[in-house]
Amino acid sequence: MNEVTIVGNDYLVKALAFEGTIRAYAVRSTEVVGEMQRRHNSWPTATAAIGRTMTATVMMGAMLKGEEKLTIKIEGNGPLGAIIADANAKGDIRGYALYPQTHVELNEQGKLDVRGVVGTEGMLSVVKDIGLRDFFTGQIPIVSGEIAEDFTQYFAVSEQVPSAVGLGVLVNPDNTVQASGGFILQVMPGATDETIDALEEALQKMTPVSTMIDNGLTPEEMLYAILGEERVDIVDEMPIQFACNCSRERFANAIVGLGREEIQSMIDENGEAEAECHFCLEKYHYSKEELEQLLNEARA
Repeated sequence: MNEVTIVGNDYLVKALAFEGTIRAYAVRSTEVVGEMQRRHNSWPTATAAIGRTMTATVMMGAMLKGEEKLTIKIEGNGPLGAIIADANAKGDIRGYALYPQTHVELNEQGKLDVRGVVGTEGMLSVVKDIGLRDFFTGQIPIVSGEIAEDFTQYFAVSEQVPSAVGLGVLVNPDNTVQASGGFILQVMPGATDETIDALEEALQKMTPVSTMIDNGLTPEEMLYAILGEERVDIVDEMPIQFACNCSRERFANAIVGLGREEIQSMIDENGEAEAECHFCLEKYHYSKEELEQLLNEARA
């Protein structure tokens, strides 16, 4: 398995706030988004869009248990094309976009115009593999293309959980990632009107996520800064890492799945084959002999 793991400063915290009536997640994802940027040579606005999606996805992965996993797909009408991210309950995350060398002018606020590359029309879909025969699938129309607002809408509509999602990615002039992180705050049953009012007020006053990460705040400190330290109880923390589960065996199985005719065509036309993983860009080469062996398997 081509397991790519970054051991560094990225991690995620789970917390409860307002006496257990607010569930909170916060994460620093600078290194995993930076690894994506290096592998795909993504341009700044594309990096921000993919990075925000990966950051939300890894926090949603932390909501899962055991061997459960999920895939997020944001398919807008912008030039970036589809963004796809996978995560599991162990902090593994990977992501890419169809056209990572996409960039547009800064928006009116002088910031990266994520909406401009994602688009304002399209769909956000979530597929959860929770170990049952059927997958759970939720899908909503994109509401803004800014990613955080779209995830906020997803939680409200598909999971009926009122939520606030904050995501931020800062990109350096040389295209590297300066800071990346985010939070998800969710209102639990039993939350009072006073709690919800206090949460809304805190969100209006908060510093932007990317600024907090860039200023060196940890995930815990982000939650303290937004909600007030006295109101937050950290219940768990876990490292997150860029990890891809592609392998020679997986691609070989995929080639077998193409059928005898297609494999024979590969042998006749090229005498070899090469497969590339969309997520990590690892390449796998198959010789004529290996293809003939896969052809035999396809015949079996």
